[in-house]
Amino acid sequence: MTIRGATPADLATIEAFWQAFEAEVPLPPHEEADLATELAEIREAVESGLGWVAERNGAAVGMVLARRRSERVGRITDLYVLPSERRGGVAEALVRAVATRLARDGVETIDLEVMASNSAARAVYGAWGFRHEVLVLAAPVAALLERLGADVESPSFGSIHVQTDDMDVIVKAVEMFVPRLPGRSTGSIITSPRAGYVTVYDDLCDRDPAMLKRLATEISARTGLVVVAVGVEQQALVRMVLLDRGRIVDEYASVPEFRGPLPPGEVVALNANPVVVERYTGASQTAVRAASPVARVPSDLPPARELLAGLVAALGLTGAEHGWVDAPADDQAVRFDR
Repeated sequence: MTIRGATPADLATIEAFWQAFEAEVPLPPHEEADLATELAEIREAVESGLGWVAERNGAAVGMVLARRRSERVGRITDLYVLPSERRGGVAEALVRAVATRLARDGVETIDLEVMASNSAARAVYGAWGFRHEVLVLAAPVAALLERLGADVESPSFGSIHVQTDDMDVIVKAVEMFVPRLPGRSTGSIITSPRAGYVTVYDDLCDRDPAMLKRLATEISARTGLVVVAVGVEQQALVRMVLLDRGRIVDEYASVPEFRGPLPPGEVVALNANPVVVERYTGASQTAVRAASPVARVPSDLPPARELLAGLVAALGLTGAEHGWVDAPADDQAVRFDR
């Protein structure tokens, strides 16, 4: 067996070897090989003197291609040996030729990429001294968004539920406070009483959960009423804030440390208190406890919308599964367009 530098006359053979490798070890579904680009890179490697062919009895049985990544780093981009010639030292001889040339040129490190599924190649490379430096992880975007409970088109939404049948009082409060909130709201909706609550939806509060909490606090403080603000943040976190006369009496977050580490006491404080919730809303302690689980990461819980639906059902709230954009129709609702 002989190893020699590849020449332009070898391009057809090397291209055939490359295509045989691609058929044997297919790329993952999210990767697409551009044939024209790949063939151009093969030609570039050969023309730069970084391609080698292994021959036995005058017939090509393997090839290797490489390139310089930097002054001190080289990469083996392609290595292929005919199945009938494997385990006979062909691959070792080809890599030796690469290493010898690159070392002569001042290269200190050689790397390569290998499919995680190609266990045979990984074992061989490991025996030669290659070690994991970087792991590239891949996930389908749709599956990732579903797993994380994310929705890029509607990242957050929420609603405010005021424990009253006096709709006019809430209309006046919203009319007074919404224009004072930092940021611009394009509209608000105040519904007629439903199941003992008047509901407020607002465009700005959908987009900014902090403003939802602030508006709920302002309404509760001005009216002296019990208010529940509830919603989904970034389609991953469910939050409920229970207020009385402008004071927070209970707060729940499905993933307490979603936005970063918190002191242990604050983490515990974001667990719903079923006793307090029952006192202010009449909701069953058992139902509240079952509907307000907490976890370290969103993927440990049901999807956020599903979790929200269970929580608002336990609280007896109507229309809380929606935000301002798709608020339930109400012929008596008061709408502000700004």
